[in-house]
Amino acid sequence: MAAAPSSLGAQFHEELTCSICLELFTRPKVLPCQHTFCQDCLQDHAGRGGAFQCPNCRQEGRLPPQGVAGLPDNHLVTSLCERLQNQATLSVETREQPQSGNRCCFHLSEVLRLYCNRCNVPVCNECLDEMHNDHNTITLKKAARERKAPVQELINEGRDILEVYCGLLKSLREKEKTLDEEKEDTDNSIIQACNHHLFQAEEKYLKDKEAVQEERDSFLADVDELSAACDRAEQELQHGTFVRQFPTVVSGEEKMYPQDVTMDGKGNLWMVGYTKASEFAVQYNKQGRVLRKFDVQKTGWYRGVAVDTRRNHILITKTTGDTGNQRGKIQVFRPDGTLVRTVGQQQGMEYPRYITVDGEGNILVSDFKSHCVFVYNKEGQFLFQFEGLLDYPKGICTDRAGNVIVADTRNSRVEMFDKTARFLKHITTDMKRPQAVAMATHGQLVVTDTKTDVIQIIQSCMIYNSQC
Repeated sequence: MAAAPSSLGAQFHEELTCSICLELFTRPKVLPCQHTFCQDCLQDHAGRGGAFQCPNCRQEGRLPPQGVAGLPDNHLVTSLCERLQNQATLSVETREQPQSGNRCCFHLSEVLRLYCNRCNVPVCNECLDEMHNDHNTITLKKAARERKAPVQELINEGRDILEVYCGLLKSLREKEKTLDEEKEDTDNSIIQACNHHLFQAEEKYLKDKEAVQEERDSFLADVDELSAACDRAEQELQHGTFVRQFPTVVSGEEKMYPQDVTMDGKGNLWMVGYTKASEFAVQYNKQGRVLRKFDVQKTGWYRGVAVDTRRNHILITKTTGDTGNQRGKIQVFRPDGTLVRTVGQQQGMEYPRYITVDGEGNILVSDFKSHCVFVYNKEGQFLFQFEGLLDYPKGICTDRAGNVIVADTRNSRVEMFDKTARFLKHITTDMKRPQAVAMATHGQLVVTDTKTDVIQIIQSCMIYNSQC
């Protein structure tokens, strides 16, 4: 059934209404996003120029140099608005027009009363006598009844087509709304994803920066340690009693830069160090003659070394990976360089710095990066780890009772724990940067301080609060 004219007019009126002022469009202008608004409404919304957002879809655009007036006109909308206004005016005029008889245009004093079927025109009495004599005529009312049905059928068909068009316009309007909503959702998703990636990048940057700063502090400490060693050697040459020295040669004239040293059960020295091309473990006798050596994988990180005198095994720390992503472990070798086992891969060790073996064969390792000590039994099985508020621990050794002594470098103190990791005491807190610790033959504790270039020997009675 065809819609009533007023209903169709109302639907078209909705399509031709500005979403800002809610009135029929006046001088409609089209934005780049294809939404249409009144020129005056856009002028109030956009201001004088520059970037602005569409009131409907929020898409950003820029005005042409002429401002809002320079935007394209929507001629189709203009035409439809004019037609709708004209129909409204015509309807009013038709209602206000007085109902009176129709006058003949040829005989102004005569009223049209008949319809000539032969000529298909309305006629008056005068026309009938002059031009339509003997023509078949009927009354106007009857002629109107006969022709009303086909005309009304055409009108209804036109109304039906208009109703279909109105449905299509409504469907298009809903589809446009859906597209705007999908675009807004997509924009929000992109913004959220972008913010998430920015947050992750910032978090990674801060984490990596912290790792670099920690590694820089470590290297600065090593530089300071090396510098202090050089200064200490100069002072010993001037003031100390020189006993013996020998160059750490590995072959021919090639010298090795030593990183750590320990003594085996026969009084020979085991050293770990590096040349420009390789890294080694070398055994020297007391006169500095090379007894044996074997290569270790070049990593570029400092190593520690210890000897298990019961089994004559050489234990060497190994650190791999990049700055901020180090991974550490302990390698156990025979004196000929044969790898016996690897210890500590499963506990998350990062930068094992110093190592020692206690009287029971247990392995103790100070992890410079993880700020803790790892403890393994003689078979390399993990026992426990402890921190004790350690901050960059380095040197580590044990006394005859199995107590653990650690150089707590960053805290500027030397600490003692029992064999179960229970804290016992601060042995000394008046050092600047304790580096390495070792127990001497008669129970004294020897501590190196790389900040003050001093070797401090602490008597046994001072350690255990006994009578000196």
